[in-house]
Amino acid sequence: MGILDRFALDGKVAIVTGASSGLGVAVAVAMAQAGADVAIGARRKEKLAQTKELVEATGRRCLAVQTDITSVEQCQALADRTMEEFERIDILVNNAGVGGEYHKATEDPPEHFRSMIDLHINGNYWMTQAAARAMKPGGSIINISSVMALTTAKMPAAGYSAGKAGLLGMTRDLAAQFGVDLGIRVNALVLGVFPSEQTANYSENYKRAVIKAKIPAGRFGEPEDMAATCVFLASDASSYITGVTLPVDGGVLIN
Repeated sequence: MGILDRFALDGKVAIVTGASSGLGVAVAVAMAQAGADVAIGARRKEKLAQTKELVEATGRRCLAVQTDITSVEQCQALADRTMEEFERIDILVNNAGVGGEYHKATEDPPEHFRSMIDLHINGNYWMTQAAARAMKPGGSIINISSVMALTTAKMPAAGYSAGKAGLLGMTRDLAAQFGVDLGIRVNALVLGVFPSEQTANYSENYKRAVIKAKIPAGRFGEPEDMAATCVFLASDASSYITGVTLPVDGGVLIN
């Protein structure tokens, strides 16, 4: 096998959650461009259909299943439908997540904090359980976390930060469990500032100030920056990497 062949995903099947917009769309398309067939899940059915069209435009097959990962049953249904359609699961990208609302800790409604934990920790765990039951040795699970798990932007976002930090602890434990028992690798990305519904509201002056203060790379991330890293962690090129927390942040964490 040549070195570039190790980056290919030909013959593999990937599940990508949160694939109705933003980074999830970029990851689903990148997996297909690298050769994988893709199953996508998200809550917004209409936008999921748009992602399906983009994946199929690469020449790969795509299955779209409306999925709320906070439901154990819906996570299992996505894995089951993937097995029915493609007869295998090789890759899971736990991308589903939301930024949440900003609340001071003394004023944070219990339902908001619980929703952050339920989505970012519980939901990713349910989806991992469902996919791992069907994976064979050589599988790869990629959890999408945030630099907010390791540092602070000095915003009142305790629920989001706690959820993303918990995901890193879960990554390490599952890498230890699955590596020995199942031959499955588990890694996490911690993302810096990427385009989102929130950053779309930033003024140009504010963006420049954030870049100058926080991002040595001199720009916000592009979806393809994150998607390409996911392809690497999904592929045989990273076959000896597991339990890793990999920043894709333009250098935010060195500050």
